[in-house]
Amino acid sequence: MSRLEDLEAFIHIAEAGSLTKAARRLNRSLQAVSRSLATLEEDVGVQLVHRSTRHSALSEAGETFFRRVKPAMAEIGEARLEVADRRTEPSGTLRVGAPILFGPDFLVPIIAEYMRAYPQVEVDLQLTDSFVDLSGEGLDLVVRIADLPDSGLQGRRLGELRRVVFGARSYFEQHGRPAHPSELRQHACIVRTVDQRPGLWAFQIAGKRRTVGVRGAFRTNTMAAIYSAVSAGLGIGYSPLWQIRHLLDTGQVETILEDFESRPVPIHALWQENRLPPAKVRAFVDYLATRLKLDLL
Repeated sequence: MSRLEDLEAFIHIAEAGSLTKAARRLNRSLQAVSRSLATLEEDVGVQLVHRSTRHSALSEAGETFFRRVKPAMAEIGEARLEVADRRTEPSGTLRVGAPILFGPDFLVPIIAEYMRAYPQVEVDLQLTDSFVDLSGEGLDLVVRIADLPDSGLQGRRLGELRRVVFGARSYFEQHGRPAHPSELRQHACIVRTVDQRPGLWAFQIAGKRRTVGVRGAFRTNTMAAIYSAVSAGLGIGYSPLWQIRHLLDTGQVETILEDFESRPVPIHALWQENRLPPAKVRAFVDYLATRLKLDLL
């Protein structure tokens, strides 16, 4: 059976298109890389690479072999890293991204517990409601609350969160309480102007997802302003439940249309695809999965 070094040399030759470039990437001599390729070809019994003075190209058999071998070598590499990483305690700087309102109340207590357990770790928490690029921002992982498209990230689902319609009792006493999402069109609704589709609120009606267009005289770009406006009786709001829990607990607002709530929004911890998360990331994700209390959210 071919050595792993021979397979590794072949993969680098295929990707670089040159034995010389492959040798440079591997920090090996050109002769050593050439011997590895020759040994591999002798082992499989076919020519894998057409060689020329300046360029190397895969043969038809080489193309097939490359497609099968590269994922297997990646798995072996990840397995090596995982075994080595498990021997070490989490350490270094953990850079985490999270939504602005979610981070302080729900993540910081978990981060504090995590840092007490792993004193060799420093944490850099970046709060933003934008879907930032992990590699571009230098983040190890992000916590996202959304229905995620195919984002090129790997992750762990932590749970799901309700979205609710809510208003102040003073508003309902003056304008009535909607009994169906369609009735919201006759009410003052407070729209967040920076939403992807401002004024379109999602519901489950007759077992299907439906959107209802709403409007009102007061609009704003922040959720904090929406909560203040709803509490003041200016209109009806639409929000993740966790963001208004304090208003519900103090009786400043009430939820309505519970029978028509849209499907809960998933919450994930995400990290770079095709990269084995280091110990500091794995340990923090485990903390999130076991400590994050979503039953009231």
